[in-house]
Amino acid sequence: MENGKSWYQLPIEQVFNTLETSSDGLSSAEAGKRLQAYGYNELKERKRGPVVRFLSQFNNPLLYVLMAAAVLTTVLGQYIDTYVIVGVILATAIIGFIQEGKAEASLEALKSMMVPECVAVRDGAKQTVPTRELVPGDVVVLEEGDRVPADLRVFSVTRFYVNEAALTGESKPVEKHTDPLSQSNLPPGDQRSMAFSGSFGTRGRAEGVVVATGTNTEMGKIAGMMTEAKSIAPPIVRKIGDFTKFILAACIGGGVIILVLGILLGYELGFMLLATAGILVALIPEGLPAALITAFAVGSMAMARRNALIRRLPAAETLGATTVICSDKTGTLTRNEMTVVRIYSGGKLYSITGVGYEPKGEFLVNDEPLSPAEDEALRRTLAAGLLCNNAEWAEDETGGHDVRGDPTEMALLISAAKAGVDLQLQRLDEIPFESENQYMATLHETEEGNELYVKGSPERVLQMCSDQFTGTQTEPLDRDTVLGFARDMANDALRVLAMAYKRYEKDKVSLDTSDIEGLTFLGLQGMIDPPRQEAIDAVAQSSKAGIKSVMITGDHVATARAVAEQLGIPAGEEEVLTGEQLGGMTDQELYEVVGKVSVYARTAPEDKYRITQQLQKRGHIVAMTGDGVNDAPALKAADIGVAMGITGTEVSKDASHMVLMDDNFASIVAAVEEGRHIFNNIWKLILYLLPTNGGQGLVLIGAILLSPWILVFADRLPMEPVMVLWVNLVVAIGYGIPLIWEPKDRGLLDRPPRDPEEKLYNPLFLRRVGIVSIMSATSAGAMFLLFVQSVGSSDEFLAQAQTVAFTTLIFVQFFYLFTARKIYRSVFTFNPLGNRVLLVGASITVGLQLLIVYSETLFGVSPFRTLPFPAIWWLPIIGVSLGGLLVVEITKLLERRVGKDIYKE
Repeated sequence: MENGKSWYQLPIEQVFNTLETSSDGLSSAEAGKRLQAYGYNELKERKRGPVVRFLSQFNNPLLYVLMAAAVLTTVLGQYIDTYVIVGVILATAIIGFIQEGKAEASLEALKSMMVPECVAVRDGAKQTVPTRELVPGDVVVLEEGDRVPADLRVFSVTRFYVNEAALTGESKPVEKHTDPLSQSNLPPGDQRSMAFSGSFGTRGRAEGVVVATGTNTEMGKIAGMMTEAKSIAPPIVRKIGDFTKFILAACIGGGVIILVLGILLGYELGFMLLATAGILVALIPEGLPAALITAFAVGSMAMARRNALIRRLPAAETLGATTVICSDKTGTLTRNEMTVVRIYSGGKLYSITGVGYEPKGEFLVNDEPLSPAEDEALRRTLAAGLLCNNAEWAEDETGGHDVRGDPTEMALLISAAKAGVDLQLQRLDEIPFESENQYMATLHETEEGNELYVKGSPERVLQMCSDQFTGTQTEPLDRDTVLGFARDMANDALRVLAMAYKRYEKDKVSLDTSDIEGLTFLGLQGMIDPPRQEAIDAVAQSSKAGIKSVMITGDHVATARAVAEQLGIPAGEEEVLTGEQLGGMTDQELYEVVGKVSVYARTAPEDKYRITQQLQKRGHIVAMTGDGVNDAPALKAADIGVAMGITGTEVSKDASHMVLMDDNFASIVAAVEEGRHIFNNIWKLILYLLPTNGGQGLVLIGAILLSPWILVFADRLPMEPVMVLWVNLVVAIGYGIPLIWEPKDRGLLDRPPRDPEEKLYNPLFLRRVGIVSIMSATSAGAMFLLFVQSVGSSDEFLAQAQTVAFTTLIFVQFFYLFTARKIYRSVFTFNPLGNRVLLVGASITVGLQLLIVYSETLFGVSPFRTLPFPAIWWLPIIGVSLGGLLVVEITKLLERRVGKDIYKE
């Protein structure tokens, strides 16, 4: 660049002078010198080795709990439990390692877009040179099918078209020219005098001078942003990290206090160390991380059924916390199926119903239906759009539509099909559309003679017309009236094409541009890419759910505003921002307005990165969609990056957290509902599991503290450490994990997003966990003492008393499980059979507990140090456990009556 101008703004002579080169290219010697100065033309990324990446997975708050549990079970000599916990740790780390490897694959995908060789001009002659040895100042020759090896300023073209979809996301090839452009801050897609690395030629020939290589290219800048962009830790991971620290601090602090108190009460140090270790094992929820991973996995499968493929497990929950969804327009909010909605012909203005490529719809004049067969001017206008057309449309075997061609031409085919116009005339010749001509022309054979049909921009077509067809005759062209209707359509964000025709004798079988004059004007067809009906509903639903919908498009402001208004997205003056305005803003200026803007028009994909950053600075949880290579940094930086499964590049998919398999905005909102459902079930899971640990910890702590007055506790604690471990693991797996399959609560999308900064250990958590923990500890401790007082305190009776306490805890959690299915609703108000997985898990767990209780009798061995107790004791165990259920129900009743944070379930 020179004097602050971009390469596309400079005349080619100035570009040559700045780079000290010419159209004859560099000498080999000069190229070698510049290679030393500029370095190789390749993308480099800072990449951690696999060992470092694997070890980094252990720096995860979710694993701290498991590591502590593994150490403690080893101290207690429970090696089988240690092996199981270590297995869970390794499995979790491996999953994280694989996911991170997929993220780094996005950079590998960028590198794969570089070609190994290209044709350059060196020493005045064309040579094949390694792409990595290109330097600024080299002249590169491009043919049809060649991939552009570096960023080039084009200086010679022959109808050269480039597909830049990998860079800009726009699938339609763009024509390049050599003229400098005056506008500043143009996105790559509008820099028509530039050819960018990674794009490829689809037609024609060009020569260009290299202005940037390697990391200085547009593709290289994206790679740099990909390296710099840091993935945001999902809200649930941040919450669980804080929660884990809270639990660890409480466990360790409580353990130290108990150790000191025990010593002060006269217990031996060795006994107190083992007792304290047992208490810590009781308090640490070692089954929680595995349960959470299962919750994410199950949620991911549910989202996949709704066309949202989760690539990183915690992202399944992140969507539930989303406060802003930034979406592309074309194909996501709209159908990506251009549809003719208005026609001007024969002095009449028609409205056409129906959307997309379904050939069904009515023609209306002043809201009254009209038969197209009765209006010859309308039929001729439709016929012109049908014949001057290269698109193809047909019904496939499944009843769907097989479409091929430009979306604009598809719209013209469908509008003709709606009217029953189906002319099959042999085409004799064609003048294809060229941007400098602004029209397309085809010559067709008919029985009376040959006919020329033309379509193009209204201004250009009208210049070539001398009269107009009214339906029964021709009359002088009223150019001003036609242009007025064209402007009205354009002001309503319609793309407008004019149709015209001319008759020739039979001997006219070829076309030349000189033939395109003296035409008869037929009509105008105005079309738009209509919003998806499901997207309109989804925008309304997301607004109801407290989520702001933001539309980002490369279209002009008028089109963007019109589509936004149809979708229900605010599009007032302060709510619309153009790419040019955005490019002139500092980050601070963008920060000030980003909260107000809901429509971004004429933007480049790289603008999404800045929008994402500023929304996050404002505290939003941002979901960002994208399909092009340029979208990758924004997808990676967003809280939830959403790539398009149909139109998305591999780079965008690799950088994303989620892939939308149908490219439909409504699927994002559906995934938000699933994300909220996942969090609800995780929250229920935590509220269920933690009282198990709390109850066991309290019963052991209480026994130690009360031992000076209740002497039996000095001889035997209510539960053995192995029983504690069993309760922790079996409750998490058999009771807790089935809660993940709990059906959705009502009105998930009728609530605002939860506060991403709210801690898991909120007042509800402390209240519910505290009450159930005390209830569990009291029930188990009381049953232990009741059994000892009723039966005796011999070793055999003490083992039976421990078995009673152990079983009481299992059954307290059994009955609590059914009311834990809803956070606020009473267990008596919902279907007890609504979660069959839970019923199976609970039944298996109870069955295993019975086998453990009677293992001495059945198998002659008792691995959990249990002894069968008299059958009559099952009655008080069940009674006490049911009493715990009633305590929770009373707590819920009080919460519903006085709580302000109650929501419908």
